[in-house]
Amino acid sequence: MKKIVVFGGGTGISNLLSGLKLFPVEVTTIVAVSDNGSSTGVLKEELDIPAVGDVGKVLLSMANVDSDFVDLLRYRFKKVGTLHNHPVRNIILAALIDTKGSLTEAAKYMSKILNVKGTVFPLTEEKVELVGKGACEEYFGEESVSQNVRNIERLAYDHEIHVGEEIKQAIREADLLILSPGSLYTSILPHLLSKEVVDTINETKAPIVYVSNLVSQPGETDGYNVGDHLAVLNSYLSGRKIDVVVANNGTVDEDIRRKYLDTEGKEIVPLEGVEGVEVIADDIFSIEDGRIRHDALKTAYLIFSYVMKMSS
Repeated sequence: MKKIVVFGGGTGISNLLSGLKLFPVEVTTIVAVSDNGSSTGVLKEELDIPAVGDVGKVLLSMANVDSDFVDLLRYRFKKVGTLHNHPVRNIILAALIDTKGSLTEAAKYMSKILNVKGTVFPLTEEKVELVGKGACEEYFGEESVSQNVRNIERLAYDHEIHVGEEIKQAIREADLLILSPGSLYTSILPHLLSKEVVDTINETKAPIVYVSNLVSQPGETDGYNVGDHLAVLNSYLSGRKIDVVVANNGTVDEDIRRKYLDTEGKEIVPLEGVEGVEVIADDIFSIEDGRIRHDALKTAYLIFSYVMKMSS
């Protein structure tokens, strides 16, 4: 069975994984833990733990249990009080860090409960913050970085992080490495800020695939095309470059495009500016409740077809 390692965080990676779990591949997911917003940020500060939010989202996207149980774990407390806006999954993961000793062990335990196909690792066990370094100023924390990307020359962490041996071994053994869709500067690049991760990637011969975002992120990637995303990622990869990009070439309805632009300031990412990389392009978007999403099954099928073709 082919081994795939997926790097990411947030909604983008969850959608991709919900498709990949339907195919006969062994998936290891590595999740960024530098989020500092909403419930995750509160727990991170109060309990001095890594960000648990994206780890929880990934686990639920890969779950193979009763949908009512998944809905329960997604539930956010609505009443005003200490638990307001905290999803159940975050509370459970925070408790498991205490009882199991680490977020890695917490994720392993949750994986058993949720009958997860594959393995989920937090990038690091450390409480860590993104730092955007500009010409005249530094921007501390993921939210500040996201709002000031145009003023940032280079991203870093507030300290050098340690990555577990299990993660490095999974990268070394992978047949395919995937940088998932998601916030470019705050969900994907955080993985490439780790010297240990980049050095380990450079040891491998596994192709690196980037599944391109469908829409821009306001304040982060306004006006970016697919080639612009690739250029940013390659600048942090050091010795390696992205080998393959999976991108959308379907046409989104004009009314939906206009709605996204007018209400959220998001634009469709055009398949332009791509050079020196293999392109797998198809109509890979779907509309769910009026929102543009990757078609999870179709996107995963393209990746599965590519990895199987590698061995033929």
